[in-house]
Amino acid sequence: MTLPGPENVLDVIKEMSIDLILLDMNYSRGENDGQEGLDIIEKVISTYPEMEIVPVTAYGEVDLAVEAMKRGARDFITKPWRNEKLLATIENILKLKSAAEEIQKLRSENEVLRNENDQQELIGQSKAFLKMITTIQKVAPTDANVLITGENGTGKELIARSIHTASSRKKETYVKVDLGSLPATLFESEMFGHNKGAFTDAKEDRVGKFELANGGTLFLDEIGNIDLPRQAKLLNALQERNVTRIGSNHKIELDIRVIVATNADLEQLTRNGDFRQDLLYRINTIEIKVPSLRERIEDIPILAQHYLEIFKRKYQKKKLKLSNEAVKSLQSYSWPGNIRELTHVIERAVILSEENVLTPSSLIIKPKDEDESDSLNIQEMEKVLILKSLDKNKGNITKAAKDLGIDRLALYRRLEKYGL
Repeated sequence: MTLPGPENVLDVIKEMSIDLILLDMNYSRGENDGQEGLDIIEKVISTYPEMEIVPVTAYGEVDLAVEAMKRGARDFITKPWRNEKLLATIENILKLKSAAEEIQKLRSENEVLRNENDQQELIGQSKAFLKMITTIQKVAPTDANVLITGENGTGKELIARSIHTASSRKKETYVKVDLGSLPATLFESEMFGHNKGAFTDAKEDRVGKFELANGGTLFLDEIGNIDLPRQAKLLNALQERNVTRIGSNHKIELDIRVIVATNADLEQLTRNGDFRQDLLYRINTIEIKVPSLRERIEDIPILAQHYLEIFKRKYQKKKLKLSNEAVKSLQSYSWPGNIRELTHVIERAVILSEENVLTPSSLIIKPKDEDESDSLNIQEMEKVLILKSLDKNKGNITKAAKDLGIDRLALYRRLEKYGL
């Protein structure tokens, strides 16, 4: 919209969504020193510090333009202007504004993640767990790339977040990408970004995940699930330390730390020709192997009590306790879904509890030697098959899905459906 003068500019900004102001510098008859414009810039910026202002000055008024930028203007346009220059200036400023807003949003989300980390601590005292913690403490302060391996549900993302929050980049952005659920057709757009008009559906500029993570940490989950062409594109970005948006020729230099995770055997995939050896060398400067819950049975009582306390508070059942028999029942189970499954088992038990003591019958699990073939409920049978397949394949989603005759995305949906 256009205003004839600056008198109501603050009211207009308050009432409407304004992204950018083009500002003439003189309004009163006889005034030509630009002081009125400078005063308006100060007034607007003091109230709306994120507002983008572009003053319009006469040719040769460079000193005035510099003073305007010192007071908060983003750029300046000289009279007489060329429409192409004007539009290019506005477009570039709005691109930067959009990217800055998205980064600020991520930083806010990261603050939430840091708070969540305070509640989702890495808990345990088993030998396998303490060995892993020692490695995390050594690698976190460095900028080394980290490969986190382990079965589904062992807490690989929590470990990635913990590394980030213990690093020198902890105040910068932490960006997670689930490569396993990212369609191949969207890979470049999501990872590297695109410019408006780069392809049919590119209605606006998009900042890629690499660019969003600049200065911080990029966490690539399920890296074993992407095909060779996407591996090549990923490798190029990691080697060159820069990316180029689709539809652009401008290279964006990167300063990021990369953490990747997978439940697949990358060395076996490399031997089979399904994973690039040079990419494997690039991502696993340090490898952290996360033990399964079966490998840290002595930690189950501590973990169960930890989640019990969380869900007691959440569902206002403060008197609940776990019986010794319930703990033994938890320790006798094979936990194909690992800590994620344990969390859901405890939450369900708390929700459904009618007594103050949780017994084995309160827990919706079956000991590993119990025959599970008597149930005729289709959903229960499907759940049992999924758990057996995950157990057989040591949590490897790709292999389990193949055994079940479904694709990975279908298996992911069922895992979410059944809380596994």
